[in-house]
Amino acid sequence: MGTATHAIQFAPPATVNGKINLVGLSRPEIITALKDYSLPGFRAKQLWHWIYHHGVIHFEQMNNLSKDVRYLLDQHFVISRPSVSRSLHSTDNTRKWLLKMVDGQEIESVYIPEEDRGTLCVSSQVGCTLTCKFCHTGTQRLVRNLSTAEIVGQVLNARDQLGEWPSPQDGRLLSNIVMMGMGEPLYNYDNVAKALTIVMDGEGISLSRRRITLSTAGVVPMIERCGAELNVNLAISLHAVHNELRDYLVPINKKYPIEDLLQACRNYPGASNARRITFEYVMLKDVNDSTAEAKELVRLIRGIPAKVNLIPFNPWPGAPFERSSDESIRKFSQIVLDAGYASPIRTPRGEDIMAACGQLKSDSIRQRREQQVVSAIAAAINQS
Repeated sequence: MGTATHAIQFAPPATVNGKINLVGLSRPEIITALKDYSLPGFRAKQLWHWIYHHGVIHFEQMNNLSKDVRYLLDQHFVISRPSVSRSLHSTDNTRKWLLKMVDGQEIESVYIPEEDRGTLCVSSQVGCTLTCKFCHTGTQRLVRNLSTAEIVGQVLNARDQLGEWPSPQDGRLLSNIVMMGMGEPLYNYDNVAKALTIVMDGEGISLSRRRITLSTAGVVPMIERCGAELNVNLAISLHAVHNELRDYLVPINKKYPIEDLLQACRNYPGASNARRITFEYVMLKDVNDSTAEAKELVRLIRGIPAKVNLIPFNPWPGAPFERSSDESIRKFSQIVLDAGYASPIRTPRGEDIMAACGQLKSDSIRQRREQQVVSAIAAAINQS
């Protein structure tokens, strides 16, 4: 079945200023934590409702708890989520938040509104352990995993910003979640799985698993476990149809080649015509966008309930690729469509705020490098 063990720094403990952060704890964990202060288990259900249905951040807002209970909770617990360092709003109404964790690390999450849904792109790591050549995040070294609280906190922050408390039953602004932000979710599986379980809980945020998609570059041993335990939608960052090219574009392919990855997709629990696996394919000019490659893609995925999401390359400073022409993308899409697979072409969103697919990277990293350049220039001037 495989494990999520990987050589990275782990997320920090779930405490803030010496107090236990209730965000990110499971229901049994909250019950256990309350028992240490002689609080009965039924309080956990009340706390859960306040945190995940009403979105409160202060115990004094919990008006069905006595003052003594609220005081006791305030002495030993907090309801904490990441703070917003920077908020950007695109001309197409995409929104991006730079979020700061309690240890000062920063990540980005993106909200994409559409006519029939509103999707939050959630990060799972600070930086990324993978070095996919077309992805801006891949140029930022991996710092650490995000904790369960930090993953759930991105959802709570988005609903804060959208004014979506208490949880609506219908007409949600935030209706979908995609684990497609910074990091490889399956290299932080335990925290990601726990966070998504909290988000899906019917007495809180209550998002259906059918509205949650986890995207992986191909951590093959974890794919079956993800399907068996979470049963969320699966997306595969494929981007090439030959191992030689994919080894270069998506280096994890050297460990888990295309043949193994596609077999894991065929075995994915719950995959069906109603719940198709999405193959993401970034369109790179004169690299992977030929009609021959489109035909090979169709051959590779034959027999898998699937759709192919074509992603026009979203440029970033120093990127070594160009976006395929509209005509090349159209021809590629038509071949896939003619083979019987849905082949939507993703409209780039939030490009003006670097929020499009493959563009996420902590502003703190960019700013640090800019400051290093300024400092170097100042030092050179002082020495002259």
